[in-house]
Amino acid sequence: MQQKAYYMVILHVAMSTTPYERVILQPNDRVLVAAPHPDDEVLGCTGIIEQAGEMGLPVRIVFLTYGDANQWSFIVYRKWPVLNPEDVISMGYVRHDEALEAADVLKVSRENLTFLGYPDFGTENILCAHWGDNPPYRGLLTRVTEVPYNNALRPGALYKGEDVLKDLKSVINEFQPTKIFLSHPADHNRDHRALYVFTRVALWDLKLKNTPELYPYLVHYSNWPEPQGYYPTESLEPPPHLEDQIAWETHVLTSNDLKLEALKKHKSQYSSNTKYLLSFVRANELFGNFPPVELTTFLRSVMVQHHSEPSGELLDAERVHFVGIERYGINLQDGNLVFSVELSGPLAMEVEASVYLFGYRSGNFAEMPKLHVSVRDFGYTVYDQNRKLPHDVVQVSRKPKEISIRVPLEVLENPQKILASAKVELVEVPLDSAPWRVLDLTG
Repeated sequence: MQQKAYYMVILHVAMSTTPYERVILQPNDRVLVAAPHPDDEVLGCTGIIEQAGEMGLPVRIVFLTYGDANQWSFIVYRKWPVLNPEDVISMGYVRHDEALEAADVLKVSRENLTFLGYPDFGTENILCAHWGDNPPYRGLLTRVTEVPYNNALRPGALYKGEDVLKDLKSVINEFQPTKIFLSHPADHNRDHRALYVFTRVALWDLKLKNTPELYPYLVHYSNWPEPQGYYPTESLEPPPHLEDQIAWETHVLTSNDLKLEALKKHKSQYSSNTKYLLSFVRANELFGNFPPVELTTFLRSVMVQHHSEPSGELLDAERVHFVGIERYGINLQDGNLVFSVELSGPLAMEVEASVYLFGYRSGNFAEMPKLHVSVRDFGYTVYDQNRKLPHDVVQVSRKPKEISIRVPLEVLENPQKILASAKVELVEVPLDSAPWRVLDLTG
């Protein structure tokens, strides 16, 4: 029997120059900014929006959520807890109006703002488990299962994956952007990660004649930016552990006064998290995307380095149980996808490691399997969305600090692409997460 050859590579993008390559807007560009929450458009893209306006380019901003689950900022803003679902929705309207005022500062007409109204802190749940016959997601604080805002794009749209895709495809198809600035797949915020994945799938489904270029911007990442606070003349640098994995591009601001003014219009957020938000008022903005992992006849295996460290936001009791992802590997072997994760330590009783593998075939993502393999110290469980599957549909092998999951491609319905990610949680408190990566099997 002839032995097959497999190749192992370390994904590494060498950075050739410092400063990084510049983002160049062209005279025929149409700029779409996709923001998970009101204020992300300012944090990540003020300079881009400003330059596009100066060049007379069409600009559209689309907001995935109304930011209605940020309870801490609401306590600071309102001086008391916002617990009643109707009051939570009212705070969503507050954040909507703050975005309008920020857009006025950025000189983006209000007609070019689109609010989708999906649940803050719930869109990743929708992505993973609310498609097809599954019921819609229920908002964490609003307790509703459909868009409750009468000024959203589609009031009453269900909190389902199909509805999110429908709205994003509608916005993209109508506006026909050439460049899309969107949240980053390595972001540690769930809505930021979800928006990236939904946008990628929407573009695959649309099959536009001219595929827009994607420019992801990072907002939430452990112990970043450094230093925190108002340093308007300092450069915004990528997290050290992502610097050599992505070909970062930069946009230099002529002045960051506009960014500061627009940021202050998001009063509910600025008043509660001033130091952190000011950390993005720097001399530049950063954008960078992961390249697809092309699993072909010649490249069958990849290993991705990933640095893990406890977030400064974790409580002392949570830091004691911290387990991070050191690196993860992807192998294609004899019709099986093998996803392996190396952890910084063994899983404690309360800690769960999850691997997500979603198959994609052209125009059929809603019906494709969305596998979630949940591994704990006592065993593992396999789900397709929220439906529990037999153990033997996958093979899981373990060492104290290593997990390997072998999935037949036929279980994923022989996809053209796979969306893959992993995370570690302590009773739903996020400890660490690996970025969403696109695995391309068409080669």
